Amino acid sequence: MRILIHFELRKIFSKKLTEIALIAILLLSVLFGFSTYQNKYAFGGKSDGGTGKTAVEIDKEIAAKYEGILTDEKVQQMMNDFAPKSDLHGMNAAYLYQNAMQSAAFARFSDMNGNWNGLSVSDVFGDEEIKIGYTDGWLSTSQNMVKIFIVLSLAIVIMIAPVFSCEYEGVDNIILTSKYGKTKCTTAKIVSSIFATIFSTALIVAFNLILAYMFYGKSGLDCSILFAPIEYVEGFIPFNITCGTLLKYQILLAFTGTISVMGITLLLSAISKKQIVALVASAAIYLFPVLLPVSETNPLFRYIVLLPLYQTQAISLMSVEQMSNGMLYAVWAVPVSLIFLGIGIFVSRRAFAKHQVS
Repeated sequence: MRILIHFELRKIFSKKLTEIALIAILLLSVLFGFSTYQNKYAFGGKSDGGTGKTAVEIDKEIAAKYEGILTDEKVQQMMNDFAPKSDLHGMNAAYLYQNAMQSAAFARFSDMNGNWNGLSVSDVFGDEEIKIGYTDGWLSTSQNMVKIFIVLSLAIVIMIAPVFSCEYEGVDNIILTSKYGKTKCTTAKIVSSIFATIFSTALIVAFNLILAYMFYGKSGLDCSILFAPIEYVEGFIPFNITCGTLLKYQILLAFTGTISVMGITLLLSAISKKQIVALVASAAIYLFPVLLPVSETNPLFRYIVLLPLYQTQAISLMSVEQMSNGMLYAVWAVPVSLIFLGIGIFVSRRAFAKHQVS
């Protein structure tokens, strides 16, 4: 069995399209990570301002001044320190950006002109204890990984679609008439598909986390996502979790999403006579939820977001609900992915074993 699994893994990873897809995702990760890092801008530290590495250093320096539990006194201090020095010419101060900490403060505690709006920490966040610090880098990383994981899911489709369907081009006669063709060979294909999916996901996750650590360090992983710059406020997760917890859920959903996609693709690979049919059908099913006109207020939304596309997008699924035990509704993606995997394994085994050879 080990030899068969090794053989199937070589078939998966030796395909040019698979190699190109994985290399493209790694390059895309570098492109997104580096461009986001270089486009960082901050003003308000000891220097006049800057971009890239300088901006990150300024943001970290400013965050260090206020880090810890957010209090009304800190809010007042930030509003005074970051008060606009010139006329905003009608611009809403909430959208003014000097640095990450200023943007986070003004988005919640500023009026149109950049003055304190009279709200206290409890008025904005209720009884939640908000720990603040440098979160901008890891929140940017989270946003980038959403795009990366969607592309990764499509790469999984490319990898898995030929697993069974490629054998229908003539090799099925040899495999299905051999002693172990309908048992061990089929099992080896399934096990290899699972391993290839988990390995590829782990590789991309690790690569992106290492890049982010190189750019931003570990600062902010223990800080709340609720006190974030204005660009992260719209549609973001409304629960008081840390950046570290956000990333843990997102990584979990990356695995559940790719495993779900793998289960679907495995099934279609076994019932499709052509590789291209399996590939196109799998990609279409994965992307189909985008076309569903279901709003977040619709009761069906709770179930729609458990589909693989929303698992890899993460944010929509993580925004649904925080359960009484403190866990997010997103954990239901785990049993859902196992259901997709189980159906894929069951149907693909039966479909391939019952395939009539000429």
